[in-house]
Amino acid sequence: MTTAVSGTSSAAAAAAASSTTGSTHKTWDTMGAGDFLKLLTTQLNNQDPTAPVDNAQMVAQLAQFSALSNTAATNTTLKTISDQIAKLGGTAPSA
Repeated sequence: MTTAVSGTSSAAAAAAASSTTGSTHKTWDTMGAGDFLKLLTTQLNNQDPTAPVDNAQMVAQLAQFSALSNTAATNTTLKTISDQIAKLGGTAPSA
């Protein structure tokens, strides 16, 4: 989700990105739903009221996050299935 949205304060977005949301995150690739919602609400709070974010951009951002979330869930499920198959076959799961 690197889509830039016009009309938002980059300082506010940076502050939201660096703030904690109740959990400690070491890298960007470990951001979760809470972090996304924090960034989204900060973006909405700091947008220019005379030029709000385009609906298509907002929907695109939400769709990207949804797809990412679903991919992560699929990866977790596939890892679980792989581990269970490996246990049945008596082999170590591949990394």
